[in-house]
Amino acid sequence: MFKIGHRGAKGHEPENTLIGFQKAIDLHVDRVELDVHLSADGELMVIHDETVDRTTTGKGAVNQFSLLELKRFKIEKDQSIPTLTEVLNLIDQRCDVNIELKSFDTADKVVDLIEKFIVEKHWNYSQFVVSSFDWTALQQVALLNGEIPIGVLTEKDLDLTLAFAKFIQAKSIHPYFHLLTAENTARLQEKGFEVFPWTVNEPEDIKKIKSFNVNGIISDFPERI
Repeated sequence: MFKIGHRGAKGHEPENTLIGFQKAIDLHVDRVELDVHLSADGELMVIHDETVDRTTTGKGAVNQFSLLELKRFKIEKDQSIPTLTEVLNLIDQRCDVNIELKSFDTADKVVDLIEKFIVEKHWNYSQFVVSSFDWTALQQVALLNGEIPIGVLTEKDLDLTLAFAKFIQAKSIHPYFHLLTAENTARLQEKGFEVFPWTVNEPEDIKKIKSFNVNGIISDFPERI
């Protein structure tokens, strides 16, 4: 069962930071999950929210600032917002990477960067998953490069999600963990999809979700899996 560190190892270090991803690697995760937005000058920035307000010393929308401006904002423990390139270079194939697209305009650039790391750094497609709640963004990824594994994120309708996952030939379905039962987990897997629920933190919830034989669990505390 895959141990997947949510936004790095969010339970231990500031989310979506280089020290957070290093902590996840230290905890022997199989995969890290992270989020990307575009800066004003088109750089892929690893940050969850549309704004910098919650996690940094700055205020305003991520896409209103250049890379250099975003780098000046501080996150706790003297961290700054990393670029996706910086994170992939840090990980250096020591675990897989689940890139969540937070907006449609990230799709093309993420595909380009994955292709670059495969050609220049000898990564494999199997080391990546691209996921999103924005299903049009996932369609764009599938259109641009059918080899990139796609994960369909959902917090509500599993039947609709399954239909869409079939339509774009996704590899996995990433549901809110409260949606799952042993029965519907098995049904999704019988249809050929891996199941990676999010975000499962409490030991009793982890135990229950593991009993459904999911393929992996996304958690702020991956060492608990």
